[in-house]
Amino acid sequence: MVEFIARFLRSLRRFLQFFTDCCRWLFCPPFRFGQIAEHIEKIGLQSVPIVALSVFTTGMILSLQLINIMYIFRAETFAGAAVAIAMSRELAPVVTAIVLIAKNGSAMTAEIGSMKVTEQISAMETMAVSPLRYLVVPRIFASILTFPALTAIANAVGVYGGYFVAAHVMGVNSVAYNHTMFFFVDPDDIWTGLVKAAVFGFIVTVICCYHGLQTSGGAKGVGRRTTAAVVLSTVAILVADYIMTFLFIRFLGM
Repeated sequence: MVEFIARFLRSLRRFLQFFTDCCRWLFCPPFRFGQIAEHIEKIGLQSVPIVALSVFTTGMILSLQLINIMYIFRAETFAGAAVAIAMSRELAPVVTAIVLIAKNGSAMTAEIGSMKVTEQISAMETMAVSPLRYLVVPRIFASILTFPALTAIANAVGVYGGYFVAAHVMGVNSVAYNHTMFFFVDPDDIWTGLVKAAVFGFIVTVICCYHGLQTSGGAKGVGRRTTAAVVLSTVAILVADYIMTFLFIRFLGM
């Protein structure tokens, strides 16, 4: 037990040091815009179809369930507002982040981990090239930019998915559905979700890159670290989502 705690504390100390270094290097030029653009394409553009499909079905399911419940109170037209608020505040950023963890977070860990076990990272350090600045920081910038952008797309697609089910499957009055949605949805609902998405992008990238750089033990080590990065990233964004939601409600009244 004592050995486990000591090992955990050492790992936590290394991660906090890595986190601090990432925060410091984010604001130190030169900024590698070519690499940032390349990662934006990988993380952002190539992820649009899978994110859109995920949130479209999520919006459809949410609308179906809400309308089914609200029929009891003859308030099915209010499902539009409920879907839009839930999507913009919580579901769009969280679902987008989980999809990107599975698609890009695992790829980050595996790619950097493979470089570590094949000693490419050691070669970079020998040539006085910082792996953190060259490999990690451009990915962090790209994630901070693309996670909110994909979340904005997810908002629109998810809300349309809810509208599609309401108007074309459940027979809800589309005019009343849209009216209640635009009446109750506030701009604060949208920007809080975008802020969450940017924070999620930072958290996911830092955790995944950290595990990639800590990889050892060949191909087996790469698989082990990739699994750990995906699990920890998912848990971390859910915890961060709760904390930010609590802060928004407690101090900003949202």
